[in-house]
Amino acid sequence: MKIERCTKKSFAVIGKEGSTLDGPGFIQKLWEDANSHFNEVESLAKRDEDGKFAGFWGAMSDLSHSFRPWEDDFSKGLYLAGVECTDDAKAPEGWAKWVIPGYEYLYVENEGENVFADVIAYMKKEQIPLAGAVHDFTCPITGKNYMFFPIRAI
Repeated sequence: MKIERCTKKSFAVIGKEGSTLDGPGFIQKLWEDANSHFNEVESLAKRDEDGKFAGFWGAMSDLSHSFRPWEDDFSKGLYLAGVECTDDAKAPEGWAKWVIPGYEYLYVENEGENVFADVIAYMKKEQIPLAGAVHDFTCPITGKNYMFFPIRAI
């Protein structure tokens, strides 16, 4: 597992929002809903200079929308399955927009079931505090999935 660092300024995501209170499988259902209605937000998506999407995010927050880590040993929280969008984009009806604060992150390719636990254990061992909720990221260019662990607000 290769752990890397980066800094990302505040950014916006428009997606389908749900909660662990919605029951098992809620994240998969959110992605199915977002993907099947993507045409409703495609024009709002941020793109790079080649016209490719900036990224797809499984953004997370505590239940108060404060972007703190999930509560009760990472078992309760909110999830937003969506696409990075322009800062001034307005979410259509049935969609939610989150503005994720800027952070320095540790990030790692999500290649297995224990990635989250392994990175949290590494952070504890290295005495690196988790500064906010962890986010999932899919790179549209490579198709690879990553987990972003905020370690310092910027």
